Amino acid sequence: MADDRQNGPDDLAARIARAKAEHEAPGHSAATASENKGWAIGIEFVGLVLVSTAIGWGIDNYTGLGSKPWAMIIMLVFGFAAGVYRAMQTSSQFDAGPTSDNRK
Repeated sequence: MADDRQNGPDDLAARIARAKAEHEAPGHSAATASENKGWAIGIEFVGLVLVSTAIGWGIDNYTGLGSKPWAMIIMLVFGFAAGVYRAMQTSSQFDAGPTSDNRK
């Protein structure tokens, strides 16, 4: 069986360009990118709240400090504050665009 494809550099570039054109999704636009960024911010926010609440719950149940339910409540508030701060920070980076660097 012979391989009838051309393996030169020009043919490779053409095949890559053709594959990229076929792979491009027709719905992949700025709106889709914005939606993905929004989901990323939301998931990060919920994750921070859940993890901090779980840490507070663990402190309440496994340390024997007698802090039930106060450690969980305090960690829930801290997680919410951290989630809001991180969401604001991340969304400001998205608003600034891909060329600027807003990390402090």
